[in-house]
Amino acid sequence: MRRGALERELSAVAGFKEPRIEFEQYPTPADIAAHLIHLAGTHGDLANTVVDLGTGTGMLALGAALSGASKIVGIDRDERALSSARENEHCVTPPVTPAWIRGDATRLPLCLDEPVTVLMNPPFGAQQGRAHADRAFLRATSDIATVSYSIHNDGSHAFIEAFADDHGGTVTHAFAVDLDLPRQFHFHTTDKRTIDAEAYRIEW
Repeated sequence: MRRGALERELSAVAGFKEPRIEFEQYPTPADIAAHLIHLAGTHGDLANTVVDLGTGTGMLALGAALSGASKIVGIDRDERALSSARENEHCVTPPVTPAWIRGDATRLPLCLDEPVTVLMNPPFGAQQGRAHADRAFLRATSDIATVSYSIHNDGSHAFIEAFADDHGGTVTHAFAVDLDLPRQFHFHTTDKRTIDAEAYRIEW
């Protein structure tokens, strides 16, 4: 599927009904999801088993399903988020149904012997006491992934490069993205805020 068409399809994916600040639950914008998944498709990475760590509303898992992946798993610890993902599945009607699993994405309840592509928009660790929250997601990724696509806070490049190097990975792509965050928590003062973020492709 072309990137523009995929973005239009994914625009039907609804956000969190009851977002939880302790999990930093922000929806992945359709344009960024389409960008990552289109890149994965051009590299043949959707032929692997696709695992969406911290799937939330299912945006990345559903995008992979719409783009030709034949085996997709979405994992999240929050049952309410998984309920939203299942509802969103009915909104976009992908040809393949992702397996939705409740579990801790940093302590994976999976045993996979086949090549795996991880897609994720992990928590950035912006909340007090949650610094480097994405590190645990990267560690889990390094344990199972052949290749990964992920979104991180602006200024993460040195950390991502060092982490990948320490865990046998190589960053092949790194690029800036504008992450649009809707107003959903009490401390938000505007209807939408755009923050600078970064996206990475890592071969493990």
